[in-house]
Amino acid sequence: MDASVETRPMTDDERRLAELGYKQELNRRMSGFQNFALSFTIISILSGALTLYGTGINYGGPIQQAWGWPIVSVFVIIVALSMAELASAFPTAGGLYWWASKLGSPAWGWFTGWFNLIGQVAITAGIDYGAAIFTTTLLNLVFSYGNDTHHIMYAYVAILVLHATLNIFNVRLVGVLNHISAYWHVVGVAVIALVLIIVPDHHQSVSFVFTKTVNNSGLSGVSFVFIFMLGFLQAQYTYTGYDASAHLSEETHDASRSAAKGVINSVLVSAIAGWVLILALTFAIKDLTKVTGAGSFAVTEVLDQALGKTGAELMLFIAVVGQLFCGMSAITSASRMLFAFSRDRAVPGHRIWSHLNKDHVPSNAVMLIAFLAFLLAAPAWSGNTLFVYAAVTSVATIGLYVAYILPIILRFRAGDKFDPGPWSLGRWYKPLNIISMLWVLFISILFILPTTDAAVPWNSGFDHKVANYTPLVFLVVIGAVSIWWWVSARHWFKGPIRTIEMDELGRVIDEKPASPPSEPPPAAAPA
Repeated sequence: MDASVETRPMTDDERRLAELGYKQELNRRMSGFQNFALSFTIISILSGALTLYGTGINYGGPIQQAWGWPIVSVFVIIVALSMAELASAFPTAGGLYWWASKLGSPAWGWFTGWFNLIGQVAITAGIDYGAAIFTTTLLNLVFSYGNDTHHIMYAYVAILVLHATLNIFNVRLVGVLNHISAYWHVVGVAVIALVLIIVPDHHQSVSFVFTKTVNNSGLSGVSFVFIFMLGFLQAQYTYTGYDASAHLSEETHDASRSAAKGVINSVLVSAIAGWVLILALTFAIKDLTKVTGAGSFAVTEVLDQALGKTGAELMLFIAVVGQLFCGMSAITSASRMLFAFSRDRAVPGHRIWSHLNKDHVPSNAVMLIAFLAFLLAAPAWSGNTLFVYAAVTSVATIGLYVAYILPIILRFRAGDKFDPGPWSLGRWYKPLNIISMLWVLFISILFILPTTDAAVPWNSGFDHKVANYTPLVFLVVIGAVSIWWWVSARHWFKGPIRTIEMDELGRVIDEKPASPPSEPPPAAAPA
């Protein structure tokens, strides 16, 4: 194997990446603010908080908007703090699965990576499909575009193609747009909130917003507390994707600090701005019955009641642009995760997905993410828009949070043996890690439960069209991945593959690893 000693002085970021076993292949052009902006954009309160407003208002009512958001925010901030410590210690594009491999074993890394990849695809589908719903609504307010599921799918495909094209051919523009997006979300939320405070001639009372309950779930024989908790999906789904700051570590300056700050600050800013936005919407409700009956279009109904057609158009335009920014960033993050996982040969066709084009962009990975996101939402062609969207958001939420928590479990297990980076929780890691683990266990059970009587399999009126098929998705995908692991992958997948080594003088020895076979080697005979 030929080896050459790299003589160019390394930056601190390159040196840390080399210590972790990788050479600098992606262009490190992002500032700390751009890293934060990407996670903040993917969280996108203009996306999740608005597209699932109908869920929250039907599963709890105004009280869900007033109290559900801050309750979930507190626990998500705790999870984000635990993740930030890991992002500081291990600033690699592999992010979660790399952390799990390092702190646990190849098996931990394998399953963490696959949960993360499932979640990344689902969050991309959820964001862009939600954007397609809002785009279709806006187009119908401006002119007669068409409001059936086929027109929503046409918009969905166009949005996916736009986002994939931007990520492949103009990654510098993507960086600029991510920068703009952070300001757009903050200013956009402020504009919508101020307009809803100033313009309407009627506002609901504080008592209405903070105490009014609604149960339109269709579930009988359960307490309102359970209904209220089901409404947590609105906030919990919104708070997904902030692992993007970790996945973009290899493209960020001062990554050991910037990535950790990006994780935390994106959640903190979203918590405050998101609460302001949904409170402004809830105070502006005039006819609650019409809003709850509007389903996915609940926000449009609120805006139309409060501002009229023209005002609603302007506010929806702000929301749609924010959602388009969000989807663009989601594909950026997901493609980097797929690139890193493929770089370590964990994905079929890994050579293809780890390929970088002349601009150092994993273009094939970008296209695959867009295609898989399309497939995940494709059942909506049948007309089950709400059913499909609910399933996609649940898959995204559970998939990503399981991937978030597995390395946190390992960090907790490591205790004082863990070598922290520049940003550390110190002795507070124990209580914060424990709370994080309990919260993710809670939501993972909560969001696979039936949400209406007709979705309960043993009920006589069971209807598969309204069933929560999230458990089925994970059973099929994780079952297949588990079988693959035990039959084959455990014999050849060894976790992250080092691409460089450092000599005793701290210089990088750029070793070219042997070309991997096109297919995994045959499984070894059992011991």
